[in-house]
Amino acid sequence: MKKVLRNIYLILKRVFEFLISLILFVVLLIPFIVIAIAIKIEDRGPVLYKQTRIGKKRKPFQIYKFRSMKTNRKELDSDMTHDEMVTKVGRLIRKTSLDELPQLINILKGEMGFIGPRPWIPEYYEWFTEEQKRRSDVLPGITGLAQAKGRNNINIFKKIEYDLEYVDNVSLFMDLKIIWLTMKEVFATTGAEASETEIKAEIEDLRRNNNEMQQL
Repeated sequence: MKKVLRNIYLILKRVFEFLISLILFVVLLIPFIVIAIAIKIEDRGPVLYKQTRIGKKRKPFQIYKFRSMKTNRKELDSDMTHDEMVTKVGRLIRKTSLDELPQLINILKGEMGFIGPRPWIPEYYEWFTEEQKRRSDVLPGITGLAQAKGRNNINIFKKIEYDLEYVDNVSLFMDLKIIWLTMKEVFATTGAEASETEIKAEIEDLRRNNNEMQQL
């Protein structure tokens, strides 16, 4: 019975998220245009940043974000820090999570929802255990339990633990709790974005842990 109720909720959740994302896309069209113009004026180049992520049932898809990094960062001084690679507009939209707005397109396409485990790049999955891969049993989200509990201020294993907790206990109450906690995290503006160095470190932690488990 619990499984049936869970499946019914997931279906209703998908319908609700589609309708809300459609409404938001129309309502936020002007802010979309303003942000796009600001990005173009400061750094030219593409407005949107696209990257391959892993979605539900481990299917890859292209996630959309407003571009926050300099377009020619590979040609810039290699000694520049990650923060120095971020544009002024990019710094603002990252702190306020406005860079995530184009993911409304992903929600409309059925690749994401508002609430769910964050979709990660394929490199993470190369070192996941079968248990850890269960985090992709539901649609990924713009925010999830791991983001509500600390964003990038918690380690990779704690993030996965929170993601699996969500997968096993998805419900209306859980989603409302995540929305409330996420709002508090957004206003705190801490741990909003992982740098490339931090991502590589997380993948290395997964690889090392996976290898150690295989040797046991």
